[in-house]
Amino acid sequence: MALFSKPSKKTNKKFEYKPRFYQSDKQGSPYEMKNRYDNFRTASWGAGGGIKQKFKNAVNDFKNNNDQRATRMVIIIALILIFLFLLFIDFDLTIFSLQR
Repeated sequence: MALFSKPSKKTNKKFEYKPRFYQSDKQGSPYEMKNRYDNFRTASWGAGGGIKQKFKNAVNDFKNNNDQRATRMVIIIALILIFLFLLFIDFDLTIFSLQR
């Protein structure tokens, strides 16, 4: 009575790769993807908390940054992107001119 039997659930095969000749003197996998600067960031995405806490950490990190050159560069890039966006949507930029 194979016609009325309950169909079995098909499971995927598991595959774990273990390198044959790899001998590590460090902890962890050689294939682990980790950013080298995550250890120095307070607002890294690996930290606990929700997205609101991560955003607050990023803003505090930006405020407490002593590198004025980097801060100035971020502001300049933001202004250029805003200007390009306004040009793209055909915003009338003549309202900012001094002639009336």
